[in-house]
Amino acid sequence: MNLEVRGAPSYYSCEIGILDKLDTLLQSNHITKCIVLHGEKSWNAISPYFPKERTTLSFTFVPYHGECTLKEVNRVCKIAKQEKAEAIIGIGGGKVLDITKAAANQANIDAILLPTLASTCAAWTPLSVFYDEDGSFTHYSIFPRSSLYVLIEPRAFLNSPSRYLIAGIADTLAKWYEADVIMRELKDPPLAVSIAHHAARLCRDVLLEHSLDALQDLKAGEISPSLLKVIETNIVAGGMVGGYGDQFGRISGAHAVHNGLTILEETHHLLHGEKVAYGILIQLVLEKNWNEIKKLIELYKSLQLPYMLEHLGLQLHEQAKLLRIAEAIVKPSESIHLMKGSFSAEKLYQAFIDLETFVQKEISAVI
Repeated sequence: MNLEVRGAPSYYSCEIGILDKLDTLLQSNHITKCIVLHGEKSWNAISPYFPKERTTLSFTFVPYHGECTLKEVNRVCKIAKQEKAEAIIGIGGGKVLDITKAAANQANIDAILLPTLASTCAAWTPLSVFYDEDGSFTHYSIFPRSSLYVLIEPRAFLNSPSRYLIAGIADTLAKWYEADVIMRELKDPPLAVSIAHHAARLCRDVLLEHSLDALQDLKAGEISPSLLKVIETNIVAGGMVGGYGDQFGRISGAHAVHNGLTILEETHHLLHGEKVAYGILIQLVLEKNWNEIKKLIELYKSLQLPYMLEHLGLQLHEQAKLLRIAEAIVKPSESIHLMKGSFSAEKLYQAFIDLETFVQKEISAVI
């Protein structure tokens, strides 16, 4: 079994005040010149904790321009080369971090990631997800080396919108469902895959236990044990599933549904994890795991995650749109085909109908 294991960055810390050590960390790797890629909100979140006094280091601050596209990565790479940067520091959520990793790989320099959102595991994984200029998924690239540093300053998360944490919870819950459906079919998995399977189970267990408390604490502006557990689960444990499991732990059904949903502009208002949340349910429909769907719907209601087409900006009678999504989900290159069985556009379209029917029955039963 051919595995490429890149389980972790070279150095990781989640610590109040960790950025006070940034200069020392950079100097220990002989890094003196960096570009800093950021958004306006992410810089506002991190700037109170970013080192103010520097004697030997040079930082060039560069705002990012939206989606992780090939054009944007080329732009940032060009700036890094012009500035003769030895590393790119990415500050923000998944888009900024993905651009950072891709541009650093292209420029053959180190990536240093300072996440300010826990909406995906992008800070941990040595890969970037690419989109076109319209926001539709195109592909993802896995890089030959992991990031140099991943540094979490917990205080930078306190003013982040709860919606992003919720999206991260959904994206990380998918680690269990997407990895388990593949790994449970393996007769004699390598140890690295078993580690990934345990990490995926940890994602599920921690999030089911702590998510609601973590959200309350975030709204209260409190760095609590529950909030820290959820932030680290979304970033660290979530990233370990793919880092150790490789192709068996990255994505399967739920993310294929996400990718299909991105082809319609109606869904572009949704965050990555919100589309993945709906994808989990469609994957479970394909597995005919109705009991698990019933349990998740209760959680989705509490977290305000989408579980019906109308939550996505779609309607069941829009057959042509749903078929377009279904066709995108089952493209030959899509990850849904890592699941056991065969999948057609007609089967996926029927899954939309079946989920909608099931949810309506559940709502009627409660009323």
